Amino acid sequence: MTPDEHHMRRCIALARLALDSGDVPVGALVVRDDVVIGEGYERTRQRLDPAAHAEVEALRAACATLGTLDLTGATLYTTVEPCVLCAYAVRQARIQRVVYGVKAGSLGGATGPFPLLTDAAAFAGREPPTVEGGVLAAECEALLAERRSSV
Repeated sequence: MTPDEHHMRRCIALARLALDSGDVPVGALVVRDDVVIGEGYERTRQRLDPAAHAEVEALRAACATLGTLDLTGATLYTTVEPCVLCAYAVRQARIQRVVYGVKAGSLGGATGPFPLLTDAAAFAGREPPTVEGGVLAAECEALLAERRSSV
């Protein structure tokens, strides 16, 4: 198992927590120097907070752990491609790398029509993170399918 697969397995476990609580099954981790510094799962319904996406929750936890808004050198792992809202937060936090399971469709911050995550001009003087998709995609998609069949 690769390090990316290892971390994605934890994201999948977090996504299961979201699904079990009635939310969209998305889980996320922030890792730096192979140490998890933040994790989160989708809690928009649980918290009645439209910004409580898994990625935002993981970024908040990582910033609190390190006592800084600067997460330079960190990798964000998430079961679903970050949406545009999350892409903005990722760029603000200076995440170096993003690894996801499945694409988010038209809302995707890397592959959708508004690729804020990968747009080099979006944040002057800041390189966009490298983005890799498809890690454990079948398992991530299975959770989303389970959600769709239960709604």
